[in-house]
Amino acid sequence: MALFRTRTAAVYGIDAHIIDVEVDMYPGSGRDFVTVGMPDTAVRESRERIKSALSNSGFGYPSKSVTINLAPANVRKEGAGFDLPMALGILGVMGKVSGAEGSLFIGELSLDGGIRPVRGALSVAACARREGIRNLLVPADNAAEAAVAEGVRVFGMKHLSEVVRFLEDPTRFSPFDARAAMSAEAPPPALDFAEVRGQIVAKRALEVAAAGAHNVLMIGPPGSGKTMLARRVPGILPPLTFGEALETTQVHSVAGLLANGVGLLSERPFRAPHHKISDAGLIGGGSGTPRPGEVSLAHNGLLFLDELPEFPRNVLELLRQPLEERSVTLARSNMTLSFPANFMLIAALNPCPCGFYGSTTHECRCTGAIITRYLGKISGPLLDRIDLHVEVPAVPYKELRGKDSGATSLEIRDRVAAARRIQQQRGYYNAEIPAPALRKLCALDDAGERTLEMAVRRMGLSARAHDRLLKVARTIADLDGAASVTAKHLAESIQYRSLDRSYWS
Repeated sequence: MALFRTRTAAVYGIDAHIIDVEVDMYPGSGRDFVTVGMPDTAVRESRERIKSALSNSGFGYPSKSVTINLAPANVRKEGAGFDLPMALGILGVMGKVSGAEGSLFIGELSLDGGIRPVRGALSVAACARREGIRNLLVPADNAAEAAVAEGVRVFGMKHLSEVVRFLEDPTRFSPFDARAAMSAEAPPPALDFAEVRGQIVAKRALEVAAAGAHNVLMIGPPGSGKTMLARRVPGILPPLTFGEALETTQVHSVAGLLANGVGLLSERPFRAPHHKISDAGLIGGGSGTPRPGEVSLAHNGLLFLDELPEFPRNVLELLRQPLEERSVTLARSNMTLSFPANFMLIAALNPCPCGFYGSTTHECRCTGAIITRYLGKISGPLLDRIDLHVEVPAVPYKELRGKDSGATSLEIRDRVAAARRIQQQRGYYNAEIPAPALRKLCALDDAGERTLEMAVRRMGLSARAHDRLLKVARTIADLDGAASVTAKHLAESIQYRSLDRSYWS
């Protein structure tokens, strides 16, 4: 046989696209193994893995020259997932396999013929379903995630010889059970809000934020519980819907962070990058095909930025696009990719570099100029995109030792879920209310208008901050089960913007 074709897929962003693998063999020394079609280093190195895998699996390697074309040739091919379809193509031209037309193959080969897991198996499965490909053969460790894409028969393979037996007689193999991949349920919260003593205002603010998917900024001295509070927010958010779980799993699969054997992710992600992170690490990018950054890995979950002023200002400014558009667009010379980035931002910072500005128990060593420079690292446009600004003071001894711990995370989650159900009927969460609908959903009576006017004038709020104040008031009304926003709801919302005046002026 002179030419043999197999099919695989390459992942760009979080989407996969079909790649045709064409293998040709012609007289030669057997040393020539040429791969064309813009392969990267990992793809070019596959020739050594493929040669050893074929020989060690008992198939031998032909004493002829081999040319492999990865089409289309105008897009770069990256990663080791092309090993399996390329090896099958060589076996095809050797006349040892046939019947590969209705299947798609991905997998990295080890030297003994074993099949290692690859990134993006869920995206590849979605591509196979879209293209009407019936069978998808993936590494066994990727079978659970790939099976989530219904409509495709997924077969998990451990060795090259298994794939050859499948092509000889597919009826001997059973597809992976998709129900097992999608049966995971969210566990109860591991960290409970009831464990946090005091901080009644901060707890309430985080409940409001969770109910409306709002962004939060917490300011307080070291040890006041900012990080403890932030790490408990995932436990008060409703469980992932199937659509959210699918998107979240897809992003983590592309990033190579999905554990082997895991189907759908059942918990909302919580990402807490260090303040030394680069712009590519936070937003996404890197050499070659861009990879998702922390804002995309936090999709449908939480991004926690502790010690916010310690992050480079240029990195923080990059947050403005994903906070506004709920996605990240990365442009390269040969492609433009988009990653989802619909996350809740929780940021925390000390009131000054030493952490004790305004404290009644510790002396602050920072001058006014130092404090101004410290807080000035956070720009006004970024602050405008944060809905709630909350002060988290040190906990008094009586509250620290008190017995009343407040509501549990499960109790708060029930209230948050009820408020979100109201918003889902409108078609969006309150943090995402479009401008045309804002006046209708947040209509105010005369008392509310007077309250809002006074707040805008005294606090010098921008138009964006004005809108966010109304959106938070709408969330507070939803938690109360109220049909309209009243002055009471607005007053609580204003309380969560009071730091605009006391800290940023």
